[in-house]
Amino acid sequence: MISIDTNVLIRLLTGDDKKQAAKAKQLFAGEHIYITKTVMLETEWVLRYAYEFKADVIADAFTKLLSQKNVSVEDAHHIAQAINLLQNGMDFADALHLVCSQNNVFATFDKKLKTKAVDAGLDTVRLL
Repeated sequence: MISIDTNVLIRLLTGDDKKQAAKAKQLFAGEHIYITKTVMLETEWVLRYAYEFKADVIADAFTKLLSQKNVSVEDAHHIAQAINLLQNGMDFADALHLVCSQNNVFATFDKKLKTKAVDAGLDTVRLL
């Protein structure tokens, strides 16, 4: 098994650098890949801000990626929940923070996060 950096995943998903994208594809074709949740978090941020991908495109790419038999992700259950929340309008980082908080009350100053969480049926967010 081989763990990958964010830049490898970005090359795979965007193909923006042909040489590196080809190497990333070759790696994914021949190895069992492990992706940490920090790499998933950073990848979503890079795709959204640097590449201006929309949330639904990112969610679809993540869903396809994680459905590959040779790909494992750290904390897969929480990553899947965060992807689902992303598809339903929540920020991926906020969603991941929430689902990883193990149903504890999640304190924040972010009113938008509270609203999105309530809209998603999550009542564990407390505004300070």
